[in-house]
Amino acid sequence: MSLARQGGVEVFQSIADCQKAYLEIRGLMEITVTTRTGERVTVTPNGATTLLEAIRDAGIDELLALCGGCCSCATCHIQVDEAFLDRLPPMSTDEDDLLDSSEHRCSRSRLSCQLTISDALDGLCITIAPED
Repeated sequence: MSLARQGGVEVFQSIADCQKAYLEIRGLMEITVTTRTGERVTVTPNGATTLLEAIRDAGIDELLALCGGCCSCATCHIQVDEAFLDRLPPMSTDEDDLLDSSEHRCSRSRLSCQLTISDALDGLCITIAPED
Protein backbone atom coordinates (compact mmCIF):
# COMPACT_ATOMS: atom_id res chain seq x y z
CA MET A 1 0.00 0.00 0.00
CA SER A 2 1.39 3.38 -0.86
CA LEU A 3 0.40 6.76 0.49
CA ALA A 4 1.26 10.18 -0.91
CA ARG A 5 1.36 13.46 0.95
CA GLN A 6 -0.90 16.19 -0.43
CA GLY A 7 -1.25 19.44 1.47
CA GLY A 8 -0.03 17.84 4.69
CA VAL A 9 -2.50 14.94 4.41
CA GLU A 10 -1.65 11.37 3.46
CA VAL A 11 -3.82 10.00 0.64
CA PHE A 12 -3.91 6.63 -1.09
CA GLN A 13 -2.13 6.32 -4.43
CA SER A 14 -4.83 4.10 -5.93
CA ILE A 15 -8.34 2.80 -5.37
CA ALA A 16 -6.88 -0.69 -4.91
CA ASP A 17 -4.72 0.58 -2.03
CA CYS A 18 -7.76 2.23 -0.45
CA GLN A 19 -9.83 -0.96 -0.78
CA LYS A 20 -7.04 -3.06 0.71
CA ALA A 21 -6.76 -0.71 3.71
CA TYR A 22 -10.54 -0.81 4.16
CA LEU A 23 -10.53 -4.61 4.27
CA GLU A 24 -7.63 -4.64 6.71
CA ILE A 25 -9.37 -2.17 9.01
CA ARG A 26 -12.67 -4.06 8.90
CA GLY A 27 -10.90 -7.40 9.26
CA LEU A 28 -12.89 -8.87 6.39
CA MET A 29 -11.84 -12.04 4.68
CA GLU A 30 -12.11 -12.84 1.00
CA ILE A 31 -12.94 -16.11 -0.71
CA THR A 32 -12.52 -16.61 -4.46
CA VAL A 33 -15.26 -18.61 -6.15
CA THR A 34 -14.94 -19.92 -9.70
CA THR A 35 -18.38 -20.49 -11.18
CA ARG A 36 -19.34 -23.22 -13.61
CA THR A 37 -18.88 -20.75 -16.46
CA GLY A 38 -15.32 -19.99 -15.33
CA GLU A 39 -16.08 -16.55 -13.87
CA ARG A 40 -13.99 -15.74 -10.79
CA VAL A 41 -15.93 -13.88 -8.09
CA THR A 42 -14.49 -12.51 -4.85
CA VAL A 43 -16.86 -13.19 -1.97
CA THR A 44 -16.74 -11.40 1.39
CA PRO A 45 -18.76 -13.46 3.88
CA ASN A 46 -20.27 -10.57 5.88
CA GLY A 47 -22.38 -12.23 8.56
CA ALA A 48 -22.64 -15.60 6.80
CA THR A 49 -22.13 -18.63 8.99
CA THR A 50 -21.33 -21.15 6.24
CA LEU A 51 -19.57 -21.02 2.91
CA LEU A 52 -22.88 -21.88 1.22
CA GLU A 53 -24.51 -18.77 2.74
CA ALA A 54 -21.58 -16.55 1.73
CA ILE A 55 -21.75 -17.77 -1.87
CA ARG A 56 -25.51 -17.25 -2.07
CA ASP A 57 -25.28 -13.83 -0.39
CA ALA A 58 -22.83 -12.81 -3.13
CA GLY A 59 -25.54 -13.48 -5.73
CA ILE A 60 -24.05 -16.71 -7.08
CA ASP A 61 -27.04 -18.98 -7.68
CA GLU A 62 -25.35 -22.11 -9.03
CA LEU A 63 -25.59 -24.02 -5.74
CA LEU A 64 -29.11 -25.43 -5.45
CA ALA A 65 -28.80 -26.58 -1.83
CA LEU A 66 -32.15 -28.33 -2.10
CA CYS A 67 -32.00 -29.40 1.55
CA GLY A 68 -31.47 -25.83 2.73
CA GLY A 69 -27.94 -26.50 3.92
CA CYS A 70 -28.72 -29.45 6.21
CA CYS A 71 -26.20 -31.92 4.74
CA SER A 72 -28.77 -34.17 3.13
CA CYS A 73 -28.61 -33.61 -0.65
CA ALA A 74 -25.07 -32.80 -1.98
CA THR A 75 -26.36 -30.03 -4.29
CA CYS A 76 -23.89 -27.54 -2.78
CA HIS A 77 -20.87 -29.54 -3.95
CA ILE A 78 -17.66 -27.55 -4.41
CA GLN A 79 -14.05 -28.39 -5.16
CA VAL A 80 -11.45 -26.77 -2.92
CA ASP A 81 -8.11 -25.59 -4.25
CA GLU A 82 -5.43 -28.11 -3.26
CA ALA A 83 -3.46 -25.52 -1.29
CA PHE A 84 -6.33 -25.04 1.17
CA LEU A 85 -7.31 -28.63 1.94
CA ASP A 86 -5.23 -28.81 5.11
CA ARG A 87 -6.99 -25.72 6.50
CA LEU A 88 -10.43 -27.32 6.44
CA PRO A 89 -12.03 -29.30 9.25
CA PRO A 90 -12.30 -33.06 8.77
CA MET A 91 -15.19 -34.31 6.67
CA SER A 92 -18.04 -35.95 8.57
CA THR A 93 -19.27 -39.42 7.68
CA ASP A 94 -22.57 -37.93 6.44
CA GLU A 95 -20.78 -35.48 4.14
CA ASP A 96 -18.53 -38.25 2.84
CA ASP A 97 -21.52 -40.52 2.14
CA LEU A 98 -23.40 -37.76 0.31
CA LEU A 99 -20.41 -36.89 -1.86
CA ASP A 100 -20.23 -40.56 -2.89
CA SER A 101 -23.49 -39.95 -4.78
CA SER A 102 -21.83 -37.36 -7.05
CA GLU A 103 -20.33 -38.42 -10.35
CA HIS A 104 -18.03 -35.38 -10.07
CA ARG A 105 -16.52 -36.24 -6.69
CA CYS A 106 -12.76 -35.82 -6.44
CA SER A 107 -10.17 -35.65 -3.67
CA ARG A 108 -10.91 -31.92 -3.29
CA SER A 109 -14.70 -32.26 -2.97
CA ARG A 110 -16.61 -30.77 -0.04
CA LEU A 111 -20.16 -29.61 0.65
CA SER A 112 -20.24 -25.84 1.11
CA CYS A 113 -22.99 -26.14 3.73
CA GLN A 114 -20.55 -28.01 5.97
CA LEU A 115 -17.79 -25.41 5.95
CA THR A 116 -18.26 -22.90 8.74
CA ILE A 117 -16.87 -19.43 8.13
CA SER A 118 -13.69 -18.94 10.15
CA ASP A 119 -10.34 -17.17 9.81
CA ALA A 120 -8.96 -20.42 8.37
CA LEU A 121 -11.00 -19.79 5.20
CA ASP A 122 -9.46 -16.38 4.48
CA GLY A 123 -8.05 -16.47 0.95
CA LEU A 124 -9.80 -19.76 0.16
CA CYS A 125 -10.24 -20.57 -3.54
CA ILE A 126 -13.02 -22.92 -4.58
CA THR A 127 -14.72 -24.05 -7.78
CA ILE A 128 -18.38 -24.91 -7.97
CA ALA A 129 -18.58 -28.55 -9.03
CA PRO A 130 -20.43 -29.49 -12.22
CA GLU A 131 -24.10 -30.23 -11.69
CA ASP A 132 -25.02 -33.92 -11.43
